[in-house]
Amino acid sequence: MSEEARTSIHGQWSSRMVFVLAATGSAVGLGNIWKFPYITGENGGGAFVLVYLVCIAVIGIPVMMAETMLGRRGRQSPINTMSALAAEEGRPPIWSLLGWLGVVAGFLILSYYSVIAGWALSYVFRSASGMFVGATADGVNSIFTSLVSDPEKLLAWHSIFMVATMIVVARGVKHGIEKAVSYLMPSLFVLLIVLVFYAMSTGHFSDGLSFLFSPDFSKLGWQSILVAMGHAFFTLSLGMGAIMVYGSYLPKDTSIAKASMMIAVADTVVALMAGMAIFPIVFANNLQPDVGSGLIFQILPIAFGQMEAGVLIGTLFFILLVFAAWSSAISLIEPAVAWMVENKGVNRIYAAVWCGGLTWFVGLGTVFSFNLWAKDTWSLELFGHFLFKDINFFETLEGFTANIMLPLGGLFIAIFAGWLMKTQSTKNELNTTENGYNVWQILIRYVAPTAVMIVFLKAIGVFN
Repeated sequence: MSEEARTSIHGQWSSRMVFVLAATGSAVGLGNIWKFPYITGENGGGAFVLVYLVCIAVIGIPVMMAETMLGRRGRQSPINTMSALAAEEGRPPIWSLLGWLGVVAGFLILSYYSVIAGWALSYVFRSASGMFVGATADGVNSIFTSLVSDPEKLLAWHSIFMVATMIVVARGVKHGIEKAVSYLMPSLFVLLIVLVFYAMSTGHFSDGLSFLFSPDFSKLGWQSILVAMGHAFFTLSLGMGAIMVYGSYLPKDTSIAKASMMIAVADTVVALMAGMAIFPIVFANNLQPDVGSGLIFQILPIAFGQMEAGVLIGTLFFILLVFAAWSSAISLIEPAVAWMVENKGVNRIYAAVWCGGLTWFVGLGTVFSFNLWAKDTWSLELFGHFLFKDINFFETLEGFTANIMLPLGGLFIAIFAGWLMKTQSTKNELNTTENGYNVWQILIRYVAPTAVMIVFLKAIGVFN
């Protein structure tokens, strides 16, 4: 079938803005609100942010343009898109494996992402009930330990979150995903603005801004640059099939370059706003910004428990986390659902239930990793020697997807779009200025693959 004759059987976005909201929803997740603040804290603040912004511009945006372009040109699930485009460009059919890599990566990521999102969902109710009021560090740690050590609690929250995700995806592109992101993303921005305004009232807002935006290059090492490079790539949901399948629903007359830049800007603004909301609260309560991944679930609740209106602010914060996670989860399962509808002749409801149920089942491994399969049990022996040393099922799965599958996906996207597609094909699809196209081609052919390969080699321990 020619490119001109292809149409998506799943429908298409009603406007460019809806695509931007949907793709931003995919990109904006726990990584922006949970991970970005703490890795910024660990890597020196403003200098790290500056490097991160450069990486977004020279790696993230070009690869996002390439993945969106592949999706729109193929108009199918990532697997079928890569199969069709490989045939169209006279390339071996093995390139369909790139589509499989993205679909499987998204599926595996959602299996543990749903469990972590369940933590945020449970914290909404814990915060609203006043559980954190007056709680000490030991008290907050006890609340967190009580949650993760109880497999029944984790299973319940994991199940609730997966069901909510399946319901949206089952309703289709226009009536499900489009409607959900049209409400979720504006709500997320409103909640962030409310939290930033509260941060302004703490008396430490300037300290937070200084930490975020005043570069101290003495604290910026090679390791920090690698972290910034890797996070810039991963935060935009690249290499996991989500952007490719969302691109397949993009109207033909929409500028991919403009849409990609809008998504990257929105994603970055959310991450920076999260930092502007979190760090003043951290400084106002004499907490440390470099405590690591426990910042959200084990440190901030201490602050929420001590501040005025802490019950309200804490509840809003965890609702924000849930919204961010939900919008990302929808995009992670959509590639697999789209493939089932296209290849198995089933309706979306059946495909969403089947894919969601299988994802939920694999997520049990993550649920049990924090309790029944915790370290020093048989799972450490079984999973800890698959790829990495001394880690459990969840840590193995998270490390394998984030450090192996996603960089490989991004690298092959850059190679296929930059080197293997005909110049006329990419020019027709991107439909940008001659200078803009030349800059994109340089970045996608040389800069992005080199940077992603460095991140990949660092991740697998070739160099540190």
